[in-house]
Amino acid sequence: MPDDGLDLRVAAVLAVLGGEPLAEVARRQVVEPALLERWVEAFVDAGAAEVTNQPNPRAARQRDRFLAAYAHETRTPLGVASGWATVLREEELTEAERDRAVAKLSAALERLNERVEEMELLAASSLGRLELEPETVPADALLARTAPDAPVRLGADTAEVPLVEVDLDQFTRVLRDLWRTAGHPPAPQERWWEVRAVEPWVEFRARRRGDPVDVRVLGALFDPFDSNSDSTGVTMGLHLARALAVAHGGTIGVDQNDAGAAFWVRVPRRRPTGDAVPQPEGT
Repeated sequence: MPDDGLDLRVAAVLAVLGGEPLAEVARRQVVEPALLERWVEAFVDAGAAEVTNQPNPRAARQRDRFLAAYAHETRTPLGVASGWATVLREEELTEAERDRAVAKLSAALERLNERVEEMELLAASSLGRLELEPETVPADALLARTAPDAPVRLGADTAEVPLVEVDLDQFTRVLRDLWRTAGHPPAPQERWWEVRAVEPWVEFRARRRGDPVDVRVLGALFDPFDSNSDSTGVTMGLHLARALAVAHGGTIGVDQNDAGAAFWVRVPRRRPTGDAVPQPEGT
C-alpha cells in the first residue's frame, strides 16, 4: 500500500512504472484504467521535458490559446465598463438613470475582477504555489454552498454522507463550475447532485437528465485550448475547475449516454500528509 503522505495519483503512477499491471493498480486505486494511463503519460512527458529542458510543444500551443481565450473573456466586461463610465462622464442623467449606470458599471467591474482572480488562481496552480486551507466538512454542506436548492442523493454504494477534506472556497468553485456545466444546452429536464464514497475517494456528480450535450462541446469543455476551433462557443470551459481539482489531489470527468450525463469530480477523502508533489497540467 502507498505511503499515506504520498499523492494517490503519484502513488498509482509509480506503481505502474515499477512494473505492476496497470489494470491491477487501477482496480486497487478505484480509478478507470484509461484515466490512470493518462496520468502515466502526463508524468512521463513532464519528466522528459524537465530532463531534456525541452517543453512539450503541445503545452506551448495550449498556453498561447489560453492567453487568447483569457483576453477574450476580459475584453467584454472591460468594454462594458468603459461604455458605462463614458455615459456617466459625458451625459446628463436623471437620478434613476445614474443609479442604473452605476449598477451596470459595478457589475461589469465585478465580472472583470472575477476573471483576474481566476487568472491568478490558474497561475498559482500551474506553478505549484496555490496554498489551500483544507477543512473537514460533510459533502452535503459543500453542495449547499454551490446550489442550495439542488437535490442531493447518495450513490447506491454509499450509506451516509461522507466527510471530505478540502479548501472550502476553492473546491466550491469546482462544484459551481460542474453544476453550471450540467445545465449546458440542450436544457436538461432535471439536475441533481449525487455523492459517492468509494475509498480512498469521495466523488461529487452533477447529474442531468435529458438530451446529451454535443460531443464537440464536451471535448471543448474539458480541453478548451486543445484546438483553434471556436465553433463550440466554449472559451475557458472547465479549465479552472480541473486545475483546482488537481491541486486537491483529484480529477474531473464526464459520463454521458442518451438519457443524460454526469459531470464529476473525485478527490481523496483525506489529503496527503507529506510534502506537496508538483502536478502535471492536464491531469
